[in-house]
Amino acid sequence: MTRFPPLAVVLAIGFLLTLSAAICRSAEAPTAADHQHMSQLGPGDSVSVQIFGQPDATNIYVGDDGSISVPLVGNIQVTGISPVDAAARVAKALKDGGYFVDPHVTIIVTQARSQLVSVLGEVGSVGRYPITPRTTIVDLLAQAGGVKETAADVGYVLRSDDNGHINRYPIKLNGLSDIKDVLPTPTLLGGDSLVVPRAEHYFVLGEVVAPGKFPFEPGVSVIQGIARAGGINDRGSERRIQLKRLGKDGQYRVVPVKPGDPIQVDDIIRVKESIF
Repeated sequence: MTRFPPLAVVLAIGFLLTLSAAICRSAEAPTAADHQHMSQLGPGDSVSVQIFGQPDATNIYVGDDGSISVPLVGNIQVTGISPVDAAARVAKALKDGGYFVDPHVTIIVTQARSQLVSVLGEVGSVGRYPITPRTTIVDLLAQAGGVKETAADVGYVLRSDDNGHINRYPIKLNGLSDIKDVLPTPTLLGGDSLVVPRAEHYFVLGEVVAPGKFPFEPGVSVIQGIARAGGINDRGSERRIQLKRLGKDGQYRVVPVKPGDPIQVDDIIRVKESIF
């Protein structure tokens, strides 16, 4: 009588075969979409070219003409493409030249100088800084000397699209925003700009619990702004609220106000003492 293996054994074997196939697929070469998200090479980049089976790697720079000089095959144009695509070009040149039957080439960026992002605004040192595919917003700000005390909590990444239109992507500067959740690509790209704006505030003075300067948020009303200062104290009156607003000429002027009116940047709210 023929005995069949238990069902549990059959299912286990099937699972292992499926897992093995998935691992093999994950080890395949990156897709075109993956290539698009890798940093592009450019003049000034330093790269290491390694041919499998050869003892030494070749360390070379991408020239001003966008090419690298590879032993045996000469100059190979690599500007504007990823290291993976550049390695494929070198491998093809080595094969077409008859130097190798099936060459396997790896190109690694050892120092990125062509991929630069501008950092502007409330930072220690405004300028252009090199990035890699692993550079985070926190890394970039560290290169720029960190943010000033006057910096806002939210900055903006500016990026031009294919039509030349500049898109603005808000991003938290404390590192809590994941780049891939904010930008259309999982990394920063050369040519991006990070703008760190000055923090916006309003002021609450007079008969409140904790007078001072407070971060501005759109949609906050006068009475809500006062509440953030601890509310009106025993000496103040809700009917004696004065609001001074900064005009285009740089001068403050008293404007009529109701408790539910929205406040604006640099408003000065003063709660006066009750008459009675």
